[in-house]
Amino acid sequence: MKRTFNNLGGLQSLFFCVGIYTVALFFSIFVCSSVFYALNPHKAAQTTSQAKVITQKPVYASVER
Repeated sequence: MKRTFNNLGGLQSLFFCVGIYTVALFFSIFVCSSVFYALNPHKAAQTTSQAKVITQKPVYASVER
């Protein structure tokens, strides 16, 4: 009884299309997000600057001569 991989070879084009579709989907997510942040830089910068609260503490230094 001889077994071949003809059935898997028939699915090769399907696997290729699914792989290309997945790569294109992830690529489009990155492209769309970069375009969004390029068009709305003020809102994106404002939300990150509000998240950072800087408190100033006194700094003490001693110098010996």
